Order: sequence, then structure tokens, then C-alpha cells
Amino acid sequence: MTATKVKRPAPRRIELRRWAHQPVVVAVAAMVAAGLIGLLLAAAAGAAPGATMTALWEGMFGTDYAIGASLNVAATLMLVAVGFTIAHRAGLVNVGGEGQICAGGIAATAIGTTLTGASAAITLPAVLLGAAAAGWLWAAIAAWLRVRRGTSEIITTLLLNFVGLAAVLLVVHEPALLRQPVTSSETLPQSEPLTAAAHLPLLGIERSPATIALWIAVAAALGTAILLRHTALGTRLRAVGLNPDAAARLGVPVQRLRFLSLSGAGAFAGLAGGLLVATAPFVLAEGFSSGYGFSGLVVGLLARGSLAAVVAVSLLLGFLVSGGINLQLAAEVPASTIAVVESLMIVFIAGAALWTRRSPRSAPPAPQPDSAQAGTDTTDLAGARR
Repeated sequence: MTATKVKRPAPRRIELRRWAHQPVVVAVAAMVAAGLIGLLLAAAAGAAPGATMTALWEGMFGTDYAIGASLNVAATLMLVAVGFTIAHRAGLVNVGGEGQICAGGIAATAIGTTLTGASAAITLPAVLLGAAAAGWLWAAIAAWLRVRRGTSEIITTLLLNFVGLAAVLLVVHEPALLRQPVTSSETLPQSEPLTAAAHLPLLGIERSPATIALWIAVAAALGTAILLRHTALGTRLRAVGLNPDAAARLGVPVQRLRFLSLSGAGAFAGLAGGLLVATAPFVLAEGFSSGYGFSGLVVGLLARGSLAAVVAVSLLLGFLVSGGINLQLAAEVPASTIAVVESLMIVFIAGAALWTRRSPRSAPPAPQPDSAQAGTDTTDLAGARR
């Protein structure tokens, strides 16, 4: 009997296929495809393709101010996406970034307008920690309902978004809460400006509003990547996300980790809200969150669990959001076009995820683990309990 030879693909072809399946590559491809369709929609709305591209470029990279504003937006999206990735690693989906940003912004404003005599070394950390704590508590509501009552966290976090937005409206319109003193009929419904000690330091780029929020977000992404990949806690979270029943049989505290992961996601989003109000114009106003919670959700979906992709996609989408604002002003492109582009990104990345999960016919068969390797894997998972 002669052995049947298995035809294996060339190494170069395998390498190209692996490269094409990387989260960063798939995310960029989805953004490019959605952007091309967005150009077609803008053309259908009456905007010339040349004027559209010029307005988009000017809004993204045209001036130092545009670049700084884009970096600030990217930092906000990055923090929301980092939190989404933590919850997703434990098998949960946090769609409540918008409400958690609102909770963090309210807490940061309350602290930043109260500590008027303290130094920046005390006031700014207190503002940011208070914002993170408020976001943590806001997400803990949905986390507790998920762990104790089995309520879907998708529903609860989504509904809490509307409660958070309503809370912002309440505090900026009610004089007994955070609204600035009404001196005339032209007084805007917003809070008083935060004390100077609560302002985020600038990055130092000339004529640019960019702040250290970008470094805070990058540090959060780096720390989270180390936590998820190189610690026992990260292994436990992954075990809970892959198979909670098996993890529970090995002694992993599934419900506790689910609670901590979802509430931790809220802490990152709350911190993003604190950074927003600690950046010019340093006030809490209606609509201050600007939909960043939902855009951060898009970043988390595009990144597909990769923290490196979170950083890259946040920067790309941050510049795209700033360019989209200029599109509305300079090229008169409808605001709905940007929302359509973001929705198309989600659809494309979902389709790409299904495509990458399919086993190519030309791929070599996966080797079967021997008993020694299987024993090692079981030992590693069991070690996550310690």
C-alpha cells in the first residue's frame, strides 16, 4: 500500500494568507472599503469627489489644530475600545460606553468645579480617578444584573446609555446641580469651567489642542495588553470567555471575573469622559460625549481583541471623525454619511470575521496534540486558578 501524498500550499502563500488575516489588516481594509462607499454617497448627495477629498484631508491633517483635535478624539475612542476588549475577553459585550462617558464626565465636573484651592498635583488626579470610579459604578449596575439575575449585558448597558445622556441634561439645566449661575437670558445651559488645576496639560505642539490624553490612552492599552497576555488574570479571563462551564469546573471564579471585566470596561469609558471635560473648553455641556461611546464600540469591533489594533484603529477613526466634521462644514456633506460609513465598517468587519474563521481548502490539516501536550495545556489552564 502506497502512502497518499498531501498537497501542501507553498510557504509564501501561507504567509500571505496569515498576513491577510491579521486584525489590523482586516480593520484597515474594512475602513478603506467603507470610505470608498462613503465617497459615493457624498457624490450622490451633490458633493464633488475632489471637493470631498480636499475637505476630508483638511479636516484630518490640514492644520496643527486639526491634527491635535484628531489626537484627542483618538484618545477617547482608544479608552472606550480598551474597556470593550477587556469585557469581550470574558465573553461579555459592553455597548454602554456612551452612558459610562456621561457618568465619568458628571463626576469629573463635580470634582473639578469644587476643588478650587487645591494644586494640580491633587486636583487633576482626583478628577480623573473620580471619573473612572463613576464609570465603574455605572457599568457595575449592568454587571451585577448579569451575574446575579442573568440579564443580558447588551440590553442593560444599551439602556443605561439613555439614562446617562438624560443625567447630563438634568445636571446642566438644573441650577441646584452643576449649571453655571444664570446671569442673563443668554447664559448657556452648561457647567462652570473646571478650575485651572484640573486642566489636562498640552502636548506642546504649536497651535494645537492636543493633550496628554493620548499618552494616557496608549499607556492604558499597553498595560491592558500585558495584563491579558502575560498574567494569570488574563488567562482566567480568556478561559471564562472561551468556555465558562469548563473554567468553573477548574475552580475559576467565573461570575466574579465577569463582574470585574464589565465594570472595569466602564472605568475606562468613565476615564474617557473625565478627559473630555478636562480638555478645552473645560465645561460639561449637553452632547459633550458626541457619540464617542458608540464610535469606541466600532473600534473595539474592528480591533477584534488585538490591543495593537485598538491603538491603530483609534488613530485612524479619530482622524476620520475630525475629517467628517469638516466635510459637513466645507463640502456640505450630510452628517448621516459619516454614520453610514461607521455602520458599514461594522458590517464589513463582521463579514471578515466569518471569512477568517473558515478553513481554507488548501490549508494543511491541523496536527493532533499528543497526550503530553494535552496534559500540559490542562496544567496551564488549571494553573490559572492560582
